[in-house]
Amino acid sequence: MSLPRVILADDHKMLVEAFRKLLESRYEIVGTVSDGHALLDAATSLKPDIIILDIGMPLLNGLEAARQLKSKMPACKIIFLTMQEDPDLAVEAMRSGASGYVLKTSAAAELLHAIPEALKGRTYVTLQIARGMEKSFIQNPQGRHRPRTLTPRQYEVVQLLAEGKSMKEIADILHVTARTVAFHKYRSMEELAIKSTAELIQFAIKNHIVVA
Repeated sequence: MSLPRVILADDHKMLVEAFRKLLESRYEIVGTVSDGHALLDAATSLKPDIIILDIGMPLLNGLEAARQLKSKMPACKIIFLTMQEDPDLAVEAMRSGASGYVLKTSAAAELLHAIPEALKGRTYVTLQIARGMEKSFIQNPQGRHRPRTLTPRQYEVVQLLAEGKSMKEIADILHVTARTVAFHKYRSMEELAIKSTAELIQFAIKNHIVVA
């Protein structure tokens, strides 16, 4: 019987290597990536059974990457492995289609437990986060406001701008022209009723499009 196929997505290379060693005797690690953009490409070509990813990643954050992946690959299971203890983020992670939310500070045994739970169609959340999620959901059952008017490409442009990339750098990363980047930037500002790049960056941070 073949082993479940796993992709690891995190921009901390030492952590990726540590988790690879932890999992490789039980799962087939078919790929490792360090940014959300690369994750979308890798998942499309490698067709994993499960993806383990961080929330804060360059180019495209984990939450938006998960949303896009679940729309393209609904059968693929997603587990967030992160330092982010914000229960609101955990709620959004589960709304994005995740099967698990595990803190990196938790015992490795938690991740080893979360993966088979996800493969069986169940969910697993680190206990201390689960308690906060319950309170967060009671206070805000609709979840954190996410502006649905932005397209996936606009989210990418907004995140990259907030990371300090120039329009030329963004064009090179996304393999489009600088004029196309400018179009997406100003369409985003128009949709969000934002008048300056500084406001757009503040919006990205406030809405967790960029996560440290």
